Amino acid sequence: MTSLDNKIKTVSELSEIAAELKEQGKKIVLCHGVFDLLHIGHIRYLNQAKEHGDILIVSLTPDRFVDKGPDRPAFTEVLRAEALASLGEADYVTINEWPTAEETLRLIRPDVYAKGDEFKDVDSDPAGKIGGEADVVKEIGAKLVFTSDIVFSSSNLINRYLTQNSEEMNEYLQMFRARYELNDILSMLDKMSELKVLVVGDTILDEYQIAATLGKSSKDPILALKYQSHELYAGGGLAVANHVANFAGEVTLLSMLGDTDRYEDFIREKLNPKIEPYFFTRPNSPTTLKRRFIDGYSLSKVMEMYIMNDDPLPSNVDSALCDQLEQLLGGYDVVIVADFGHGLVTPNMVELLSSKAPYLAVNTQANAGNRGFNTIGKYPSVDFFSLAEHELRLETRDQVNDLRPLLIEVGKKLDVKLAMVTQGSRGCSLWNPESEFVKIPSFISNVVDRVGAGDALFSVSAMAGSMGLHEELVGFFGNVAGSLAVQIMGNDKSINKEAMKKYITATLK
Repeated sequence: MTSLDNKIKTVSELSEIAAELKEQGKKIVLCHGVFDLLHIGHIRYLNQAKEHGDILIVSLTPDRFVDKGPDRPAFTEVLRAEALASLGEADYVTINEWPTAEETLRLIRPDVYAKGDEFKDVDSDPAGKIGGEADVVKEIGAKLVFTSDIVFSSSNLINRYLTQNSEEMNEYLQMFRARYELNDILSMLDKMSELKVLVVGDTILDEYQIAATLGKSSKDPILALKYQSHELYAGGGLAVANHVANFAGEVTLLSMLGDTDRYEDFIREKLNPKIEPYFFTRPNSPTTLKRRFIDGYSLSKVMEMYIMNDDPLPSNVDSALCDQLEQLLGGYDVVIVADFGHGLVTPNMVELLSSKAPYLAVNTQANAGNRGFNTIGKYPSVDFFSLAEHELRLETRDQVNDLRPLLIEVGKKLDVKLAMVTQGSRGCSLWNPESEFVKIPSFISNVVDRVGAGDALFSVSAMAGSMGLHEELVGFFGNVAGSLAVQIMGNDKSINKEAMKKYITATLK
């Protein structure tokens, strides 16, 4: 048995060690997992695995690839490796370098790969990893075995005893678990693949100029910054379409670009290849770009600049857009309108959408570029809307009263099937004319950037609403999407179904 100090090795070191041990006639067993909260289930699993060979190697998922939900892992990879190495069952421990054990299996080439009994049904693995690993086991001529004992879950134990959730969230999750089965929840996400979705939305490019803040200029009353780097992201309707495309079966995008500084090659490269885009051209205009200056240390936004033409569309362009929209409307289950108030959605389009969309889901954003003039009241009727609290208050011209009567007032006015208002860290509330008012608390997340979080929430909740799901489920799915989105800088990545499933599975265990 090696000493504790020598038990933790890199994968490449273990590749050589395993080869030498096999030459000595030793039978190698590999176990792999997160091992976030080491418990009796893990110890029994390692004990049983060791019975299949002479040397037990344990690899663990590194922090950057742990996808067990918010604030995970609870313990860093270094601490998890040290805990495993302290067990007598483990001869060697390594921190994996990839999201799965596939490459580790190829390098170490164990005789046996041991997994817990809960992974025996490959199709039931919500992370979808064991299937690929099983293929590699066959590839290297090893044997896949499953240990059998009482199953404990680190996620369940952490959720019960180490959670950072508020008391309100813990009480809510307890009630939610009692009302819904996890497999039923996950299957609802799968059902979204049957949807045909038309997205109508302003194309917005989000440019991040990242800089070091130097302080006030010595000559002028301005803030001085030192350039460090810059990033360009596909935002607005592009981001909404990308989110939707990761869930829905068919997605079409109707949007508009400028005839100068068009960025069309970049935009098409960033769009999910599943999306069929229809891009119209606004004459004498750039493609709308929002340039944000970001402090590189805190990631706080210092200033924002809009590069756009928000004059009314020429009548010929408006007519062409409406003609194309009318041709498209009949072929979809739901029309999702991401209306940022930058000129794409004209009064003629609003009338067409409200009268002919099969299921109309709308978000009207109030931002500095439209100065509060873009409110949901411009639509005569919608089936579903999702608004931030300040957007709802702008529509009702009410800054002080409770949200519930305001949401009901606007919902009745627009003859909605479902109305939703988001309140940031305070979660969201929904109203259904046929049911009751529902409030759902917010999930804890490591907030990197709030830009785009509302778009992710709206995209997923709009699809859920169009499926006729209960308002609590619509809000639940939306909150999960928003919690995942705030962990991403800008719109660097879109929210996908697998990330949602992993988050939900970890949260509800």
